[in-house]
Amino acid sequence: MSETPTEAAPPGAIDYIAVEESPRFVELKRRQRSFVFPFAVAFLVWYFAFVLLSSFAPEFMAQPVWGAITVGLLLGLGQFVTTFAITMGYVSYANRKLDPIAEEIRHDLESREGSAA
Repeated sequence: MSETPTEAAPPGAIDYIAVEESPRFVELKRRQRSFVFPFAVAFLVWYFAFVLLSSFAPEFMAQPVWGAITVGLLLGLGQFVTTFAITMGYVSYANRKLDPIAEEIRHDLESREGSAA
């Protein structure tokens, strides 16, 4: 199977492939991935540690901490807390680091589209 070269956009149309390969868009993807990938890996490790502890260390998970509250219950609730914390952290990061670049790219595309019409 041979590869065909990417065709340029028709006159007056936006070349979205060129936009995707532009330095600002590449920077946007790099910043987004630099947040998402490490946190996704960390959360998956934390999640699988919880599952493995639940399966292979039931005595540890059943240790009471306070009254009927056990280590397993606290770790399970910690999964929810971690999910919300990562979500709030991502929203904050996106607002500060990603949205300004995305807005800049969007404004540039809208101005190109407006001038082409």
